[in-house]
Amino acid sequence: MAVSIKNIALLGATGSIGLSTLDVIARHPDKYRAAVLSANSKVDELLKLCSDFKPDIAVIAEPEGYPALRDGLKKLGLATQAMSGPQALCDVAAAPEFDTVLAAIVGAAGMPSTLAAAKAGKRLLLANKESVVVAGEILMRAARENGTKILPIDSEHNAIYQCLPSDGNQQAVRRLLLTASGGPFRGRTRESLASITPEQACTHPNWVMGRKISVDSATLMNKGLEVIEAHHLFNIGADKIEVVVHPQSIIHSLVDYVDGSVLAQLGNPDMRTAIAYGLSWPERVDSGVAPLDLIALSRFDFEKADTSVFPCLALAFHALKLGGTAPTVLNAANEIAVDAFLNEKLRFLDIANVIEATLSAFSAEPVRDLDVLMAVDNQARIKAQEFVNKMVMQ
Repeated sequence: MAVSIKNIALLGATGSIGLSTLDVIARHPDKYRAAVLSANSKVDELLKLCSDFKPDIAVIAEPEGYPALRDGLKKLGLATQAMSGPQALCDVAAAPEFDTVLAAIVGAAGMPSTLAAAKAGKRLLLANKESVVVAGEILMRAARENGTKILPIDSEHNAIYQCLPSDGNQQAVRRLLLTASGGPFRGRTRESLASITPEQACTHPNWVMGRKISVDSATLMNKGLEVIEAHHLFNIGADKIEVVVHPQSIIHSLVDYVDGSVLAQLGNPDMRTAIAYGLSWPERVDSGVAPLDLIALSRFDFEKADTSVFPCLALAFHALKLGGTAPTVLNAANEIAVDAFLNEKLRFLDIANVIEATLSAFSAEPVRDLDVLMAVDNQARIKAQEFVNKMVMQ
């Protein structure tokens, strides 16, 4: 019997998750096809991927890149249709001819297309954690109402997904343990981080990631966002989610059960493992990741996360407990602060200060609809930028 090929809409193809996904897809041309590729502004990189994978549609999010994309596709002799703009991303995410959507657009910009995929009842491979942080209640409700299967691609949530009961019954779950590498500054004092540069913050000891998520890892905000994401994805309270530092990044997360059992998912630090799991679920396929050599590793270390040095983690827990629109404010402020840091307009330690000040400037309101969240997101970005301007490096 012939096996149908899954047509994948890959949103965020030029980023680290996108490129890892294309590596897995290329290993299984009989199972998967990159039918849609999108990028934010990198037209040349998108054209190179189109030349290699020949998708049906290529989308450039920034409309000014459309002429170069259209002309480039024509020059390559490809039948690929060029599209542009945020609405185009939503359109391809919801289009019936693409059965699987991998949402890998960085930041809140990926939220509308992720929600469009959920409303269309797609198989949604979720690598855009900000969509869950900002609009978790709306996204999960849309998934339930439309029969959407969400498979988390973050290594931590993918690990938890694999360790939870397959029937969805979580009554026996005592807690979720999210592991963190500790980032490049593990073990440092807060005072020693005063003059950290973007290059230092973007040099992760274990993972190869984009610049924004690398800074989030350095501040531990990435783990804070993952705590909020875990709350929504697995419908579990903040009091049952803990973070433990595991510098080897081999145990990707754990589930603690009431009978004393602790289930963990282990693997080399390579995103292709989680991506291959999401693409192939409930089966498994070769990801290209090397087998784990436990003898060579010889030991696993665990430490408590130090929120006095890395306050962003505590701020994320605080926002989750406040609920409502507070996580939206947290995420918006973080994106503004990290962007300013990467552009050398804000000190590393001031990232947390901007986020804390912005959170304090807003009351947590009930989440009614996406329009309300987008308005809060915009207001929080404006306020966060005001705080950045006050703290700007001289």
